[in-house]
Amino acid sequence: MTTIASRVVTFSDQQIDMAHGAGGKASRRLVEGLIVPNFFTSGAGEPLSDAAYLALGDARLAITTDSFVVRPLRFAGGSIGDLAVNGTVNDLAVGGAIPYALMCSLIVEAGLPTDVLRAEVEAMGAAAARAGVRIVGGDTKVVEHGKADGLYITTTGIGRVDDRASLSAATVRPGDRVLVSGHVGDHGITVLLARGDIDLAADLRSDTRSVFPFVDALFDAAGAEVRWMRDPTRGGLATSLNELARDCGLAIVLDEESMPVRDEVRGACELLGLDPLHIANEGQLVAVVAQQAAGRALDAIRNVPGGESAAIVGRVDVAPARTVLAAASYGGTRVVDMLVGDPLPRIC
Repeated sequence: MTTIASRVVTFSDQQIDMAHGAGGKASRRLVEGLIVPNFFTSGAGEPLSDAAYLALGDARLAITTDSFVVRPLRFAGGSIGDLAVNGTVNDLAVGGAIPYALMCSLIVEAGLPTDVLRAEVEAMGAAAARAGVRIVGGDTKVVEHGKADGLYITTTGIGRVDDRASLSAATVRPGDRVLVSGHVGDHGITVLLARGDIDLAADLRSDTRSVFPFVDALFDAAGAEVRWMRDPTRGGLATSLNELARDCGLAIVLDEESMPVRDEVRGACELLGLDPLHIANEGQLVAVVAQQAAGRALDAIRNVPGGESAAIVGRVDVAPARTVLAAASYGGTRVVDMLVGDPLPRIC
C-alpha cells in the first residue's frame, strides 16, 4: 500500500495561489510537501483522510476541522451556514464515525449587515438540529472591511467511531464496486450560477445535507463489507477516487453511462469546458463496497429519503495501477485525472 512516507513530495512553488485551495493536484502538493512534514510527529506513513482518530480510554474518537469560504454566502438550496455544519458532519460520517458535537469559529468582515449574520447562525443551528449534533462553543473575530468576503466559518467536529465501521483503502480489492449516493455536481454548478459568472438559466439547488443517514443505512446493510468512503467536495468525485487509487495501488474503472448527472449540470459543464466529475458536491458520498454486498448496499441508500438516485458507477480493477478510467458506452475509455487549477473558486 502506498503511504505518505513512501511518496516523497517536494513543494517548490514560490507563492500560494488559488489553485492550492481547490482540492486538486496543487492542494495535494501543498499539504504533502509542506504541511504534513512539519505537522506530523507520528503516523506520517498513513494515507491522508478527512478525520483524525484518537483513543480515549475504551472509546475511539474521530476529530475533523474545516473552513468555509463560499461566495456568495447564500445560494439556491443552502448557504455558508448550512455548509459549515454539513461539511464537518459529513467528514466524520464518511470516516466511519457517529457525529456528536461541533465547535465553530466565525470571522466576520466589518460592515456585514447584522441580518446576514443572524441568518447564517440560524442556518447553522437548524442544520445542526437536522444532523443530530450540538454546537457546544466557538470563537468570533471581526476583521477590516474588504478582508473576508463577508463571512468565513471554521467548524471542528468530534464523533465516536462506529463499531460497525472498518474503513481503509488497504481493504479495497479488485472486483469491489463503486457507489454514489446521488446526482454529481449539483452544488458546484449551483454556486457558479449564483455568482452570475455565466448567463445560463437552470433549475438547480445545492445538495448540502448530512450524509450520515446514508452511512448508517450502508453499515446496517453491509457492515465490514463497506471498504472505504468519502464525501467528494473540492475537486469532485474524480479527485476523491484518484486519491483512493493512489492509496490502494489499484485501478478504478467508472461507467459514464451509469453516473447520475443532471442535464443542467452536464450542459453547464459542456458550455464551460468542465468535467462533472471535477465539480464539488456537499451532500453526496462515494463508497467502495465488496461485490457481493453491492446490491443490498445500493438498495439501502435508495431507501433513505434523498437517496433515490443512488447508483453503482464503477468497479475496482488490477490495472492500470493508481489510475481512474471512465468507460463510455461506445467502448472507449479516458483517464480521469485529479483536478488541475481552480475552475470554481469559493464554493465550499
